[in-house]
Amino acid sequence: MKEPNVLINPVTFPNQLATDSQKATEEYGLQVGQSIQYEWFKRTGNTCRYYNQWVEFHKLRLYARGEQPVDKYKSELAIDGDLSYLNLDWTPVPIIPKFVDIVVNGMSNRLFTVQAYAQDALASDQRMQYQQMIESDMVAKDFLNQSKELYGIDAFNTSAEDLPADDQELQLHMQLEYKPGIEIAEEEAINTILEENHFYDVRKRVDYDICTIGMGWLKHEFLANAGIKVSYVDPANLVYSYSESPTFEDCFYYGEVKRVPITELLKINPDLSKDDLEEISQLSSSWYGHYGILNPYRDSLFEKDVVCLLYFNYKTDKKFVYKKKYMDNGGEKVIRKDDSFNPPPQAEERFEKIEKRIDVWYEGVMVLGSNKLLKWDLAKNMVRPKSASQYATPNYIGVAPRMYKGVVESLVRRMTTFADLIQMTHLKLQQVISRVVPDGVYIDADGLNEVDLGTGAAYNPEDALRLYFQTGSVIGRSFTQDGEYNHGKVPIQELSSNSGQSKIASLIGTYNHYLSMIRDVTGLNEARDASSPDPNSLVGLQKLAALNSNTATRHILDGSLYITRRLAEALSCRVSDVLEYSATREEFVNQIGKYNVNTLEDIKDLYLHDFGIFIEVSPDEEEKAQLEANIQVALSRDQITLEDAIDIRQIKNIKMANQLLKVKRKNKEKKDVERENEKMQMQAQINAQSSQASAQSQMQVAQAETQSKVQVKQAEVAFEIEKMNAEAALKKELMQVEFNMQMQLKGIESQAVVQREEMKEAAKDNRVSIQNTQQSKLIQQRKDNLPPINFESNEDSLDGFDLAEFEPR
Repeated sequence: MKEPNVLINPVTFPNQLATDSQKATEEYGLQVGQSIQYEWFKRTGNTCRYYNQWVEFHKLRLYARGEQPVDKYKSELAIDGDLSYLNLDWTPVPIIPKFVDIVVNGMSNRLFTVQAYAQDALASDQRMQYQQMIESDMVAKDFLNQSKELYGIDAFNTSAEDLPADDQELQLHMQLEYKPGIEIAEEEAINTILEENHFYDVRKRVDYDICTIGMGWLKHEFLANAGIKVSYVDPANLVYSYSESPTFEDCFYYGEVKRVPITELLKINPDLSKDDLEEISQLSSSWYGHYGILNPYRDSLFEKDVVCLLYFNYKTDKKFVYKKKYMDNGGEKVIRKDDSFNPPPQAEERFEKIEKRIDVWYEGVMVLGSNKLLKWDLAKNMVRPKSASQYATPNYIGVAPRMYKGVVESLVRRMTTFADLIQMTHLKLQQVISRVVPDGVYIDADGLNEVDLGTGAAYNPEDALRLYFQTGSVIGRSFTQDGEYNHGKVPIQELSSNSGQSKIASLIGTYNHYLSMIRDVTGLNEARDASSPDPNSLVGLQKLAALNSNTATRHILDGSLYITRRLAEALSCRVSDVLEYSATREEFVNQIGKYNVNTLEDIKDLYLHDFGIFIEVSPDEEEKAQLEANIQVALSRDQITLEDAIDIRQIKNIKMANQLLKVKRKNKEKKDVERENEKMQMQAQINAQSSQASAQSQMQVAQAETQSKVQVKQAEVAFEIEKMNAEAALKKELMQVEFNMQMQLKGIESQAVVQREEMKEAAKDNRVSIQNTQQSKLIQQRKDNLPPINFESNEDSLDGFDLAEFEPR
């Protein structure tokens, strides 16, 4: 088969005033696709608008990764293209990636929440009823308090403690406390879809694109088998109509170039024949050959297996025509007609033509470089806000914060010039360092010849160097052997060279200058990343510098939040459509309700409401510090409680948090005054009670004194009686004891007389016995004529041992 040629003919966009039937034809869609193709792929030499943008974005992304090409640096240092004398490390210095990471990662730290506000008539009525209920409680607060105190009936619709005191507190209460279930369900639905599509990972890629190439894009769509999908769109593959709006709201077409396997074409259009597929396959290699700019990125192995398709959305309008018929019974009937309907002239009294124009989007798919249109249909499940249903939101959401006249400016683009200069300085620094030589010595050979060491050996340069490097000493002679002055008396002298050091210092200064220029053009100062904080600067000044740096890149954060808000608005409309029209309604409800079962019933009614979507961003460190300072001042002065401080810190809206701080402070002062009044009243009651108690206590004291006197007198009389009774008893006991003692004494005396008489009789008997014995012995002496007998008692001897033996002789 003959290889097809790439067809990019000059084609203009079709007439917007064509009829709806003409807009639905494939010829109309093919003309739209060819017009987009001509605008973006018209070749000028070897380049075109699309691939010029693609290459420019590719270059910026390489700079953002620190992988930019080094050919330009080699051409700067080469002499006639010769690099043989240079031995340098050509790896780029990764300066830009550091600044990109600071911005992108700093944005990921700024947490946010999606807030839904129900703004339809039903929700407004419910909000108004709730506010009127609060206002009625505020008006009848005193009466309801009396009713509660007297009868124990709590008739408050809300807690009496949380009831607002004035209109300002009421507005704050409505913003902070009132959150109907339908709004909670909407927020749950949006957050569930975002989590299911891993939006927070996709958002990081979008933030990286905004910082790197200056724009970021997302796409949302409803797929019959997959539900609501959110996908990342590479800005390098995107085409769009000319726009001067940073948010691309005035674009009337969007498109995306994709390289898909050729087998995917049958899923888009099953009617393609085998010849059509072969022709498209041949066209792929011709397409790459048509643009010389693609040669560095060309992969010839897979050229025939993939094909470049243009997916595009085209915005136009559609007229809806209705025939309004007046019935005989006075009623009316409306019937849908095509745009060519006109009521017959004779029946104008019974029929009326009603027209309505709304925005619509058509979806198309075309093979680039050919006249083959694979798809052209009216888009299904278009996003239409209920408050403005005549408008349709595109599937693509993009932002370019610094775009002017179609030219996109990015943070990386500002740094590329200075990054190139830093790289050249780095290479020059390597070149200078490689040519720096160490310090040497100068040897005067004639001076050495005049030196005699006395060893008989000659003093040669080798010995002189060895002595110099080992000891640092040099031997020389002031005069020659002939007695003349020796001009080489110092034969070794050190040679020092500092030319390389000055060049190195100059290059380092140049390097720091270009780095400072990057900080100046981007606003990313040292305080932002704390790379080299000044030790002499105050903490407040460093925080102020960091705040200024955040302000310099605030447009990137604002662009990211804009995409998030627009996406949340689109998802809100798509959720309503899914719940109202889709066959997967129950499955979608259960999918959302798995995170919060209590919102299941509310989720089923979401399609009845219209919501306003807001993004509430967590405050940055500076705002948190200011709020915390206010809280600490209020706490130190006892103007709020710790519980109030906890409630205030949980509010992300700084303005609302400060308003709540004012209200809490005001309520605390009011409660303190009421508490002081209660203390005064309580003190007065205590004083009255103390006076009454004092009088009663005095009477009680007098009565107590009288009773005590009577009791004392009675005690004295009783004591006297007891005393007399005790004395009587004691006397009685003493008389009894005396009597017993007298009786004992009398008995002892009688016993003594008896014993004395008995002793007398015993002594008398003993004496008579002794006399009789002695008389008997005397008689015996006389008879026997015995010597004289000694009648002294031998009782004074111990065991026959006579003590008389010890008498002096």
